[in-house]
Amino acid sequence: MIAPILVTVLVILYFVLYFGVLISLLHSTLLRLLLGICPVLLGAAMIGVCVQRLREIKGGEEDDLGQY
Repeated sequence: MIAPILVTVLVILYFVLYFGVLISLLHSTLLRLLLGICPVLLGAAMIGVCVQRLREIKGGEEDDLGQY
């Protein structure tokens, strides 16, 4: 159960750092706002996927390929 949490945290940190650098390089307020929203939306999606994966693991299905 540690792996999905660790991957989620690392990917969210990557999003924040990547978009943070992009925001710091831009001067347009509109572009900064749009690029500020992107990591929030992507982070929310990652957290949703992580929660779903943790529920699958708790339900006893540790292998995703078993669904196919």
